[in-house]
Amino acid sequence: MTENAGVFPKPEPSLAVITDDANVFAVILAKPEYPGRTGDLKNARLDLEAKLKVLGQYVNNVAKGDEAILEKSGFPLSKVPSPHGDIPATTEAGVELDADGHFDIWATPPEADYYGVIFAATVADNPDDDPSHWVFQYCATPEVTFTNGIVSGKKYKFAVAFVGSSEMLHWFHIGKMMFARIQLGPTFFSSFKKEGILFNALALSGVLLGAFLAVVIRFIFNLNIENTVGMMSGAVTNTPGLGAAISVLSEIKTEFSDRTFGDPTVAYAISYPFGVIGLITMVIIIKLLFKIDIDKEKQIYHTQKTGDINPLIRKKCRVTEARFVGKTLSIILEEFEKQQLVISRIKHHGEKDVRVPNMDTIIQERDVLMVIGVERDVDFFISFVGRVSTDLFIESEQDMMSKNIYVTKSNATHKTLKQLDLLNKFDLKVTRVIRGGRELLASPSLELFYGDKIRIVGTKESVREAEDILGNSEKKMLEPDFVSIFGGLLLGILFGSVPFVLPTMPIPIKLGFAAGPLIVALIISRFGGVSFIHSYVNDGAINFMKDFGISLFFAAVGIHAGEAFYDNFIKFNGWTLLILGLIVTIVPIIFMAICTKLLKINFLQFSGILSGTYTDPAALTFCTAYLNSDIPLQAYSIVYPLVTICRIFLAQLLILLLVTH
Repeated sequence: MTENAGVFPKPEPSLAVITDDANVFAVILAKPEYPGRTGDLKNARLDLEAKLKVLGQYVNNVAKGDEAILEKSGFPLSKVPSPHGDIPATTEAGVELDADGHFDIWATPPEADYYGVIFAATVADNPDDDPSHWVFQYCATPEVTFTNGIVSGKKYKFAVAFVGSSEMLHWFHIGKMMFARIQLGPTFFSSFKKEGILFNALALSGVLLGAFLAVVIRFIFNLNIENTVGMMSGAVTNTPGLGAAISVLSEIKTEFSDRTFGDPTVAYAISYPFGVIGLITMVIIIKLLFKIDIDKEKQIYHTQKTGDINPLIRKKCRVTEARFVGKTLSIILEEFEKQQLVISRIKHHGEKDVRVPNMDTIIQERDVLMVIGVERDVDFFISFVGRVSTDLFIESEQDMMSKNIYVTKSNATHKTLKQLDLLNKFDLKVTRVIRGGRELLASPSLELFYGDKIRIVGTKESVREAEDILGNSEKKMLEPDFVSIFGGLLLGILFGSVPFVLPTMPIPIKLGFAAGPLIVALIISRFGGVSFIHSYVNDGAINFMKDFGISLFFAAVGIHAGEAFYDNFIKFNGWTLLILGLIVTIVPIIFMAICTKLLKINFLQFSGILSGTYTDPAALTFCTAYLNSDIPLQAYSIVYPLVTICRIFLAQLLILLLVTH
C-alpha cells in the first residue's frame, strides 16, 4: 500500500508511524528472553493494534466500501473463490463488523468451541439462493480476523453452518487411555526380544511414508498446513495426532499473529471414515491377491510359537552318576549355572516320604529328583546326573502339598525370592511364577509383582504360613483397584502435559493425553508398579475397561467425524480431500504388503500390524472376526504404542516445519 495515492487525504496515523511501531514489535520479538520481555511485547502489540484499528476506521469512513477507490489507493484486496453447491440450512446470526475486519457473532451456539460460518456481501444482485456468492470460514473462537474475502466498509450477512464442541475429544482420550493401558502394557517390552523390532520397523516405515506423501500432496495441491495434517490424521484414523495438531495450532497463533489458522478437523472429518473403509477393504483385497489360506497361516504361527515359547516342564531324575553322589545340591547346580533349573522335591533312596530340598541337602545314589525347567535344560541335566526315573513319586497326603498362592500383600511385592527366603524360613520351595499368563522359572533373582501367582511345595502348615506372608486374598484379586487404574491415568496425563523443547522449533511439543498415559502404562507394566500403583488388573476389570474405553473411542470419533461431515463433504468440495486422503491411506498399505511378502511375515500378524500402524481399533475388530483369530491382536499390541507416539510427534513437527513454508 502506498502512503498516499492522491485519492485519500494523508492517513492519520500515518503509515510511517505504524511501520515504525511494527518494527519495534519485530525487534522485541527477535530478542532472546529477558526480564520484562513479555510485558514489552504485550504493550507493543496493543499499541500497534490500536493504531491499526484507527487506520481501519479511517479507511472505512473515506472509502465507504468502494473497492475501486481502495484498489486505486494501493490497498491490496484478497479474494477467494466461492464454493459451489446449495446453501446449507443454517441458523441466522447477528454480526457486528469492525473496521479492522473483526466480527462478533451474537448468536454463538452455547458450549460451541468451533463452528463454520458462511458469509456474503449484501448487494442487490446477490439473492440468498445463489451459492456462488457465499464464502466459507472455519472458526475456533467467537472473534475471527478474516484475511480473505472481506473488505472494510461493505455490509455482510453471516450464518452459522455447523457447530461442534472439543469437549467430546476428552472422551476419546479417556477411552483410548483405558483401552491402551489395559491391553498393551504386558507384552510391549518383552516383544522387542523377539519379532518386535521387525514389526515396529515395518510399522514405522508405513508411518513415515504416509507423512512423506502428505507433505508432497501439500506442495503439489497447495494445501494449507491445517488441511494437510487433518487429512493425514484422518486418512490413518489417528485422532491423538489430530488433538496434538489442534493444540499446536492454538499455541503458534501467538508466534504468528499476522496469520489466521483454521481447524484441521474439517479435513479430518472428510478423510477419517474412508480411512477405516480403505484399510478394511485393502485387508480383504491383499488376502485374495496373495491367496492366503487362513487355517494354514494359523498352523504355521502356532508351530513357530511352540518353538519360541519353550514352556516349563518337569521330569524325574534318578541319580546314578558317581561324581555327584555325596555332594550338596548347591554344588551340583553350580555345574549347571547356564541352565535355568529348579529342584522342587526329592525322594531319598529307600524312603517313602517326599521332601522339599534346600541348597545344603546331600544327594545320595539312586535318589529321585523332581527337575523343573525348559525341556532342553532338563534333558541336559538328566543326561549328566543320571537317567529318567519311573518312580511314582507320590507325596504323603498328610505332610506334603502343592498350592498356587497369589501375591497380594505390599510387603511381599518388589522383593526377590532370595529376599523372601521361603525355603529357609518355612521349608517351602517355589517352583514356578505365573505372570500375565506366562510361566516364569522361580530363580532366586526373580522379583515378585502384585498379582503374581506362585506355585509352592511344602507341608500344609508351612504353606499356610506362606499365605500369611504373601497374602493370597481372593477378595483383593476380584476387586478392581481403582487407585491404580486412575492413578496411572493421572500420572499419564501429567506426563503428557510436559513440554519438550526442540532446537529451531518456535514452540515445544507435547505427548498429549493419548501418548502420555500410554507410556506411563508401559513403564508401570514393565516394572510391576510405581509406589502404590501396581500393574495387576483382574479379568473382569480388564474386559470392562477395554470395552468401555473402546466404546468411548468409537462414540467420540463418530460424533467428531460425523457432525460436520455432510456440510463439509457435500457443500465444500470434499472430493479432493477424500481422494488425497485415500492416497495417504492406500499407498503405505501396498508398500507394507510387499515388504510382508518379502520378509515372509504371517498374514494374521500382518493384519494386526496394519491395524496398529493405522491406530485403528475398528480395523482390528474386523480382522479378528474376519480371520477368526486373536493373533492380529497380539501383533497390534506390539506396534501400537510406538506408532501412537510417533504419529503424535509427527503431527506437531509437520505443523512447526511447514508453518514457514
